[in-house]
Amino acid sequence: MIDKLTITNFKSFASAEIPLAPYTLLSGLNSSGKSTVLQALALLRQAQFAAGSLTIHRGVGGFPLNGELVELGTGQDILHEDYVREEGREPEIGFSLEADTATTFEWRARYEPEDERLSLTFSRSPMAGETAVTLFNPGFQYLSADRIIPAVTFPQSHEMAVRRGFLGTRGEYTIDYLRHYQDEPVRAKVLHHPDTSPRLLDQVEAWMGEICPGVKISAAAIERTDLVRLSFAFRERQLTTNPRRPTNVGFGLTYVLPVVVACLTAKPGAMILLENPEAHIHPQGQSVMARLTCAAAAAGAQLVVETHSDHILNGVRLTVKRGQLPADDVRLHYFQRNADGVIDIVSPTIGPEGMLSQWPPGFFDEWDRALDQLLD
Repeated sequence: MIDKLTITNFKSFASAEIPLAPYTLLSGLNSSGKSTVLQALALLRQAQFAAGSLTIHRGVGGFPLNGELVELGTGQDILHEDYVREEGREPEIGFSLEADTATTFEWRARYEPEDERLSLTFSRSPMAGETAVTLFNPGFQYLSADRIIPAVTFPQSHEMAVRRGFLGTRGEYTIDYLRHYQDEPVRAKVLHHPDTSPRLLDQVEAWMGEICPGVKISAAAIERTDLVRLSFAFRERQLTTNPRRPTNVGFGLTYVLPVVVACLTAKPGAMILLENPEAHIHPQGQSVMARLTCAAAAAGAQLVVETHSDHILNGVRLTVKRGQLPADDVRLHYFQRNADGVIDIVSPTIGPEGMLSQWPPGFFDEWDRALDQLLD
């Protein structure tokens, strides 16, 4: 488990320390640094599994800024404008991870304004087989806010969906993954929806059914192509409708499907990064997403979730109050940009009854502010 991420001279931050927990919730106004945290973690994962990785060996090793997980541009696109540097040295972009083994791993790279791969100047990486760093373990998923939308077909990839079990940063391989593994059981009981069997497809339909009651899902290959087809049907008056294209159903079901599959297949010791799991679904569905993401953390995965939804926050608080996730397993961070451009991170703590230690201005308080004006 990763306990803390430290960022130096990267995008929104000259320097920042972000404590992490099994479930970490990031909130704040737009362009306040939340995505920077997720991109820092994704960049490290991308570097670890790229050629040269995160070790310095014969001059090879560094941060590949454009790859499978993130596309950040060149050095000048990611260097913080008010960067810090040691006297007499050029600025360096760096990250460190503090794991629950009380070990700190650290990487620093030389800034090159037009380079798409920044060379390492220092590296302290995990040894082979060291599982404390969830970021580098099997089962990693990163679902960005730019996820799949309703379409007639989706890509098929044995390498991504089957061998690696990776859903894609847009969730584009979710349908192919579901096609291959729909009959596999969801092993963690904490993830089981009570109304059905442990079979993955049944569990997906049950959780999706709380967002859209009666939904039935089908994923099938299109012969002699590298494409798969997704269709939705609905249980109505004891009958099931004919299958319907996602383009004829609505935006939310397709958009949220990768999040549901990622959580139900969460592996203990793995990391899941989620951007806006609440997007395009109604408030009740957003509360369901909070329950499911918390269940994935309770199943042993480490989640970092970016959200703008008070329903997600309150769903997490209720999960803690019900004893389904210990309060100590939750970290809340609220990002706010000051007038001078510096970003402050305020971190309310959550108690065992789901109550918060503080409500900084702007922290999910728009409802109360609007109500005050209505009652004025």
